[in-house]
Amino acid sequence: MVCLDAEKDANLIVGFNQEINPKHYQQKLNEGKLEEILNFEKVQNGSCYFIPAGRVHAIGKGILLAEIQQTSDITYRMYDWNRVDQQGKSRELHTELAVDAIDYSLEEEYATPYTSEMNKTTRLAQCDYFTTNRLIFDKTKECDYSDLDSFVIYICLDGEFEISCKGQEKTSVKKGESILIPAELKELSLIPIGQAECLEVYI
Repeated sequence: MVCLDAEKDANLIVGFNQEINPKHYQQKLNEGKLEEILNFEKVQNGSCYFIPAGRVHAIGKGILLAEIQQTSDITYRMYDWNRVDQQGKSRELHTELAVDAIDYSLEEEYATPYTSEMNKTTRLAQCDYFTTNRLIFDKTKECDYSDLDSFVIYICLDGEFEISCKGQEKTSVKKGESILIPAELKELSLIPIGQAECLEVYI
């Protein structure tokens, strides 16, 4: 996930802040003290996190992000901050299932470090399910996907750019918009209107 906008002191919960095991986790959960062992990270525009299956995470207030994920319909809700709806009902929790699915490992750093260079593609994340790159550009970029057997998704993070394909009309992509390029289109040009920034995602 990539942070697109964040209020001052906005937090993302990702992983744990100490070494724990399932027993320790369940104890804190039962005591209502889960927040004591969760890792809170202050985020800012451009912060990037790769979250493998099993790593606990939650998006805090005041954060807008782009989240790329594998195709899956499984989410275990381990805690819901004691929230209830207008009828006073809480959402379903999956506390027992989560115990076996959680990754309890402690990481030295959860954020993904990277350095962007103008008009060059920067790799943010790569796994068996997807690849995500970041591109900040003010010059036309020629893209050749001849060796790629996948669709490509562009997510415009800032500015505006046009996509030009041979025999096709140009398509404009503005900030906040996404576009899917079918796998059969192998060559195209990205033409920035001034300066633009986008994510490039494919399988």
